[in-house]
Amino acid sequence: MSGTEEAPPGVDVSVPSAARLYDYYLGGQLNYAADRAAGAEVNEKVPEIRDVAWSNRGFLQRAVRWVSEQGVNQFIDIGAGLPTQNNTHQVARAARPDARVVYVDHDPIVQIHANALLEGDDQTTVLLRDMRDAEAVLDDPATRALIDFSKPVAVLLVAVTHFLPDDEDPWGLVARYVSRLVPGSYLVLSAGTQDFQPDWRVEAVREVYSRTPTGVHTRTRAQFERYLEGLEIVPPYEGAKAEVTYVGFWGAEDTEEADSDGSRWSYCAVARVPGEES
Repeated sequence: MSGTEEAPPGVDVSVPSAARLYDYYLGGQLNYAADRAAGAEVNEKVPEIRDVAWSNRGFLQRAVRWVSEQGVNQFIDIGAGLPTQNNTHQVARAARPDARVVYVDHDPIVQIHANALLEGDDQTTVLLRDMRDAEAVLDDPATRALIDFSKPVAVLLVAVTHFLPDDEDPWGLVARYVSRLVPGSYLVLSAGTQDFQPDWRVEAVREVYSRTPTGVHTRTRAQFERYLEGLEIVPPYEGAKAEVTYVGFWGAEDTEEADSDGSRWSYCAVARVPGEES
């Protein structure tokens, strides 16, 4: 938030937040001194952190475009974060001008700036909700006004489940969202992993994020695959097996070019709800 440190009532800008750290990594302006200090500390330990963020952002955009091309025009983007270029509604509408998008985040600053970005757009809405309350998100009147759950919907949980500790059962939470989706719907998911990283780097990131309200909880490939039980994984690129991959690889035209240190900090998948569409 270059040039000002003002914030909505009740928001403690002296404490860094995951959403504003993500904005900082992407080169945004909607962050505060505490976020910039924490982000600089992460960058010192993980110099590819901006590549981590941009690789994940690229996955989201490619996945949304692909899902839109399958005919899906309804999206629920959970833990959407702060607005940047090429948001979900913009990417989806390039393929489906009738696309409707519900953005969900618990950070009041996200809602304020997203509302400004989306002013006058009656095909989008922004909910100030905690993603852990799946039923409140899905049953909110604003969600129901835009989303018809009798037709395919894409639920996006991109770079958010790693903010939930094991004892909050993130796998059960994802299953609760998926349980409301009809066949032909999609889950778009990415999450941080420690599999490719030395322990000291993972611990350095965890230490910084321990100062945020959420913390961060990286997971193994096997733990990530648990999110996808009962779903049909989409092959991540032409000629690939239908399996989990790193975020840089999904939708890549050149897999050698797509491979980067930043990409390998996150697993991802797009998975279809099986069954016959009505």
